[in-house]
Amino acid sequence: MTPAAFAARDARAGIESFAGETMGTSWSLQAVAPPVAIVHGVEAAFDLVVGQMSQWEAGSDLSRFNRARPGIWREVPGELAHVVGAALEIARASDGAFDAGLGHLTEAWGFGSGGPVDRAPPSTGVSAARTIDFDPATRRIRRGEGAALDLSGIAKGYAVDLAADWLLDMGVRHFLLEVGGELRGEGIRPGGQPWWVDVEMPPSSSIAPWRIALHDLSAATSGHYRRGFRADGRHYSHSFDPATGRPIVNGVASVTVLHRSCMMADGWATALTVLGPEAATALADEQQLAACVISGDREYVSRAWSAMLD
Repeated sequence: MTPAAFAARDARAGIESFAGETMGTSWSLQAVAPPVAIVHGVEAAFDLVVGQMSQWEAGSDLSRFNRARPGIWREVPGELAHVVGAALEIARASDGAFDAGLGHLTEAWGFGSGGPVDRAPPSTGVSAARTIDFDPATRRIRRGEGAALDLSGIAKGYAVDLAADWLLDMGVRHFLLEVGGELRGEGIRPGGQPWWVDVEMPPSSSIAPWRIALHDLSAATSGHYRRGFRADGRHYSHSFDPATGRPIVNGVASVTVLHRSCMMADGWATALTVLGPEAATALADEQQLAACVISGDREYVSRAWSAMLD
């Protein structure tokens, strides 16, 4: 997902732009009349997410949890508990298409802290003990023997929400915030226009991108082309099917979800990518999600997505 091209008018429109790097990707912000300390506050929100949820930072709460003995309840910070709860909610609603316990698999396939691999690892089967349990009343989590917590399919969206909530608390009512292609737009641009963004399309697709008005709305895209590696003449996606424990091979190139919460848009985009185009569209309809699924040069849209066009 990319902001539509309005840069030429920004200087006259009272919009200030900011950018940086976080979570292994870039972030950008367009804001109307922002406070002086805006960058500090936004980056503090991102740093909090990294400190609690990074699979790559050895000192993060998530990494310490994964190193601890399985089967033991551990209390975690409120933000981490909130994201784990959302991840498990999406897991239940998607019948396991989203799985927050895939950390061992993502590490083995070169998408974790150990870095990339040059060949596909041998198939080891799917562990029956790959479970993450959560007690919301006490903010405690525990993992099964085969599980390691991995929130890479939802934490980036949460980082957008956390920074956006800080901006709103600071009185910034009109802005477009993006982290690695996940976006949240609040309010409007000077002159009354919404924040227009172009839906990111897979490089192999000839479908024209949608242009979406993000007015108090978030958008997240999950695509198999974003990360992966080639080995033995084939491309392996970073998106995993929890049922097989291997990268997806269902023909889905990308899924974009629109939602009030960027965290939920991010998590649901991840889950729908796993299911295949028809099943993903059917589940999006069941959950009343605005979703667009791209498979080859074919486009599948949910009823909620179509309703936004009316």
